[in-house]
Amino acid sequence: MVNDAERRRELGAFLRARRNQLSRSAVGLPPRTRGGDLGLRREEVSYLSGVSGTWYTWLEQGRDINPSRQVVDAVARTLRLDSSAHTYVLALLGYSNPLPAHAPPVPEAPASLQRLLDSWADPAFALAPDWSVLAWNTTYQRLFPGIATVDDADRNLLWLVFTDPYVRALLPDWDGTSRRFLSEFRAETGPRLGDPAHGMLVERLRQASAEFREGWDSRDVQRFASRERLFQHPDVGLLHLEHHQLAMDDHPEIHVVVYTPMPDTDAAERLARLRAT
Repeated sequence: MVNDAERRRELGAFLRARRNQLSRSAVGLPPRTRGGDLGLRREEVSYLSGVSGTWYTWLEQGRDINPSRQVVDAVARTLRLDSSAHTYVLALLGYSNPLPAHAPPVPEAPASLQRLLDSWADPAFALAPDWSVLAWNTTYQRLFPGIATVDDADRNLLWLVFTDPYVRALLPDWDGTSRRFLSEFRAETGPRLGDPAHGMLVERLRQASAEFREGWDSRDVQRFASRERLFQHPDVGLLHLEHHQLAMDDHPEIHVVVYTPMPDTDAAERLARLRAT
């Protein structure tokens, strides 16, 4: 299957990237005569993992093999993969619950979800599995007015973060935020690499943004975590908000994002001013 081949290629590229980024001293190896401390050879990874050199080479080559969970875990330990990266590798190999290869499209948000968003005073919106923005409330539209006017094909959170000048100006920490979003996107959607829509979005972004190309090729993965976010709004100034993501039991393919005021800041007052604009 095309999707399986894509996953195997991604697995090989991911393992190579992590092997080349790993500090030799971190695994007890001396520096290379040329090349310094970064980067392990394939045979060094296989030796430290207790895995056949041929078997590990086949993993990086994207061969159609079925490594055991023990082999995958051993390689993950050797490469010092954190939990997000380890989960990503397992999903590519089918040892966890990866996303379906071809996710059914979500044409629009359920009316009940729109009513929920409308009931919240804080900025909130809903994401499809491909990060298309399905619905939003008035406060979110005040934060980012373009969400209501952007072309349907471009109403995608990752596309907007990397290509929309307003969004870039809205994020004073754009460099870190964009890379964090990209690593979360890969962690969530990477196992769907064979889906043509996924490939089309990635290719469009690669063509549109050098920063996206660099970040995508780094193959960083990170699971979502609630965190503080900063927004520099042109009318109300700097907003200190907290970023949360929720799943719906009756529509698990949709994620709801809400930004709440950070405690001990003036964010609540500034949001009230934003709603009044």
